[in-house]
Amino acid sequence: MNVLITGGASGLGLATAEAVEKEGWRSFVVDVREPSQRFEHTTADLADREQAERAVRELAERAGGLDAVVTAAGIDRCGRLEDVPADDWEQVVKVNLLGTASVVRAALPYLKRSRGRIVTCASTLGLRPLSDASAYSASKFGVVGLTRALAVELRGEVGVTLLVPGGMRTGFFDGRPEQYKPGPEAGLNDPADVAQAIVFALGRPVGCEIRELVVCPDTETSWP
Repeated sequence: MNVLITGGASGLGLATAEAVEKEGWRSFVVDVREPSQRFEHTTADLADREQAERAVRELAERAGGLDAVVTAAGIDRCGRLEDVPADDWEQVVKVNLLGTASVVRAALPYLKRSRGRIVTCASTLGLRPLSDASAYSASKFGVVGLTRALAVELRGEVGVTLLVPGGMRTGFFDGRPEQYKPGPEAGLNDPADVAQAIVFALGRPVGCEIRELVVCPDTETSWP
């Protein structure tokens, strides 16, 4: 199985690429920076539609086709709407939502040929918003809506799964002001454990759909 993974240089994307390889499948990584591991990869800024589409086509042709796409790339910019610079706010939406749409759109011709699968990564903040996270919540609410619409559009052609992860122990929170970092009580998940849920969804036989998965710490404050 050839699996294209966005954001595969770090965090959940990297954990997914590693889990895919352990399963005996092949990982093809798209990220804004090169992964340290020796995955097949190409660099692209997913906020740029042309770069995103080029990256998908390049890796799909290199792989000889795609069987699955996992859209794990994501960024954040914390703060109140009035305080976050408009360019920064919009960049979050471009990467998280529009980048997801661009990658899926470019991958669909390959996935339809293979009767493949899509796993999109939303967030618990795509179900329940928090203050000072309007950009991230807007983008992840969008991913939820996009994915549910795709499940309807693509039924019988391409499998579609929405992953809703809670907080994980990744570099996602690095560089934030302390007020926006998870406290010691957060009990963040190991991204490798969340990646196993993705592998499970990818491994279902054709016609057996895992439509939505919520994977979060048992102390998650943003769910339910």
